[in-house]
Amino acid sequence: MKFLVTGASGFVGGAITRKLLTEGHSVTALVRAGSENRIPQDPNIEIVTGGVTDKLSVQKAVSGVEGVFHVAAVYSFWHRDPSETYRTNVDGTETVLREAKKAGVRRAVLTSTVATLKWPGKHALAVESSIASLEDLPGHYKRSKLMAEQSALSLNGQGFEVVVTNPTAPFGPGDARPTPTGRLVLEFLNHRFPGYVNTGLNVCDVDDVAAGHLLAFFKGRPGQRYILGSENLSLRGIYDRLAGITGLRRRPFRVPFALAMAVGAIDSLLEGKILRREPYIPVEGLRVAKHPMFVDCTKAVVELGLPTRPATESLRRSAEWFVENGYSNAKVRGSDSLDNEDEASVRA
Repeated sequence: MKFLVTGASGFVGGAITRKLLTEGHSVTALVRAGSENRIPQDPNIEIVTGGVTDKLSVQKAVSGVEGVFHVAAVYSFWHRDPSETYRTNVDGTETVLREAKKAGVRRAVLTSTVATLKWPGKHALAVESSIASLEDLPGHYKRSKLMAEQSALSLNGQGFEVVVTNPTAPFGPGDARPTPTGRLVLEFLNHRFPGYVNTGLNVCDVDDVAAGHLLAFFKGRPGQRYILGSENLSLRGIYDRLAGITGLRRRPFRVPFALAMAVGAIDSLLEGKILRREPYIPVEGLRVAKHPMFVDCTKAVVELGLPTRPATESLRRSAEWFVENGYSNAKVRGSDSLDNEDEASVRA
């Protein structure tokens, strides 16, 4: 089959593209100008240069494809111009899916995020039905992604099927930017993360997320959401795993949330407002991290057959990729032994 992948030059989009090629499919990659060099050289890839809000380039990209993976989005917790985040994440989603529907495409998969789910409360796991309202969500990234989901699902029907995936926190090879989750690994490797807040997240592997997207396309029920994740870990637990993987005896100290917010506010003022560059500690990212987002991935495992490799393996693959590609001079140990594996981790 021939598929359109938007955001094919990105972390998740690139993994989906590689998975499609491995499975014998062909790909039309819609990428922004200047990102073409991140697309693998392959005779089964056609590159269309343009943006997701540019109707003409989208029309060209959807022509002749049988399915769409809409992955492109602004994934950042700092926004020089918040309106651009909504324009890309919301308007871009509507443009891509509407044009796909007009072109006769049968099915599309939207890459959303677990960040659109409502925090279920302490000691509870979020599931696909834990839908947040806009008022529940802090920051432009989360709100824009929820609005994109709502727009996409409104187009489901009349011969056009939409399936939504909600990846958790993907780690693994190919995180060239890197993403906010990849920075956790990179900053640990490079001794740049002295403190952490008491939070947690669900760790998954980017290649498992890619596999989950294909499974969602071929097996997912239209109009449904599927959480793509693996293992719930505290942030301290992630650092403990990284210590075991790398042998770096780093023990970042826990920072009270109020103190972290105060430091983040100062950093955002200096870096964001005055210097007009991304803050080291974005306030929106801290608000997102206020509550651990632990999830239950049973629906995707049972209905789709989602693979869920252990978090340690995904973190190792991420660390190895950063070292191999010159982001860090740290060493990655050959064994999987851990000194202080987080006892509070929960297998989802």
